[in-house]
Amino acid sequence: MSRVLTRLAAILVAVGLFFTSQTLTTPQKAAAADSGYLMVHFTGEGAESQQLYLSHSSDGLHWNDLDGGGMVLRSPVGTKGVRDPAFVRSPDGSKYWIIATDLCIGCGQDWNAAINNGSRNLVVWESTDLVTWSQPWLLDVAGAIPDGRNAWAPEAIWNPATNDYVLYWATNVPLNGATKHRIFYARTSDFRTITTPQAYIVRPGAQEIIDTQIIEVPSGVGDYRYVRASGDGQITLEGSNSILGTWTSLGNLSGIGLTGSQVEGPMWMKFNGTGKWALYLDQYATSGGYMPVVTTDPSDPAAYRKPASSSYHMGGTKKRHGWILNLTAAEESRVLARWPGTAANRLQSYNFQDRYVRHTDFDVRIDQNITGADAQFRLRPGLAGSGSVSFESVNYPGYFLRHADYDFRLVRNDGSSRFAADATFLKVAGLADPAWSSFRSYNHPDRYIRHYAYYLKLDPVTTATARGDATFRVTS
Repeated sequence: MSRVLTRLAAILVAVGLFFTSQTLTTPQKAAAADSGYLMVHFTGEGAESQQLYLSHSSDGLHWNDLDGGGMVLRSPVGTKGVRDPAFVRSPDGSKYWIIATDLCIGCGQDWNAAINNGSRNLVVWESTDLVTWSQPWLLDVAGAIPDGRNAWAPEAIWNPATNDYVLYWATNVPLNGATKHRIFYARTSDFRTITTPQAYIVRPGAQEIIDTQIIEVPSGVGDYRYVRASGDGQITLEGSNSILGTWTSLGNLSGIGLTGSQVEGPMWMKFNGTGKWALYLDQYATSGGYMPVVTTDPSDPAAYRKPASSSYHMGGTKKRHGWILNLTAAEESRVLARWPGTAANRLQSYNFQDRYVRHTDFDVRIDQNITGADAQFRLRPGLAGSGSVSFESVNYPGYFLRHADYDFRLVRNDGSSRFAADATFLKVAGLADPAWSSFRSYNHPDRYIRHYAYYLKLDPVTTATARGDATFRVTS
């Protein structure tokens, strides 16, 4: 039977029919027919931009910012900023990770410090559904590297030869007093513990290499099972039949006018149901964000072409060094439902109209003339019931306004039914003015959100003063 199945698979590959259920999703395979594409990325400099953002595409060339272009995950660990995120999907599709550089330029560290005394950790999130993510943790990958100064641009690929993941990243190990980034690797099965780091890609002399991404290509395309693209002064292509084996230099993209002095952060994407690939490149020299080049053979530098600028659109936010995941239909449905383009709003007090609801140190109050992200919330469908609302923080995504002992805090959603009930409210006509709004508690329907001494409380409303305190305008 196995011989028959093997022969049948070979025939299907030959006639181009095998991609419907086994389209490669760099570097893992999807468990079902691929649908759209999900990009994880950061957007620029500054504490808010060096966090995690998501964009979606139906065709791999035209991108829409999810969640209205807002951040979807924020790092509270390490430097409290992240860059260069990458998705990892387990071979069976039951688990996902995001791994990212623990780096926040301008948030207490400049480039010189980041290069020579940066974080030796990566930041890791874990999920079972691609939408509900764990609290992140720090994974020390470079602390055991002699004179290793940092850990940047992580990637990982499942290695069937060892039945675990090859995790790889760049670390600066100076040479003759000068900076020299090399690629190191370690093996892991859970992104919590790793084997002893080993040198993986070291260019000759003083040449550095920082960004590398490996893909697995289908049988019959080129001469290699794996192709990697690296930023090492060029965008260099290499091929191998073993992730940890010998790699052969294939050339670079200078022939189409793209060198490492212009672009970085190579990011592969396989177009669903076709024999075409895109290699996205971050135009860091001009601050232009990502652009794609396309090919039908990732291993052949001569096969790459620049598409017309009118043939792709990167969305409203700038996309910086990230990763693209081919989505199954179920994954796509979950992702789009979790992060629709819900507007960011403020809650204006009715009886103190220069004050708005805001969080500060995770406590919640009304303050004067607050326009920043601390006072911005997305009114989500209620976590506990239809026809209701929950208030998700814009700058702490996954955190919601929640009452406990009738007081309000900004708290991370733990997924429990108790949390959902405490963070759900029914929007009704304003108790002091029906043109405004009031919010009745889901699990204490005799109580409303109101402010008292400028702090938010959950109280019964029995007086004219209380009705004013419990009335708000939802405004942009």
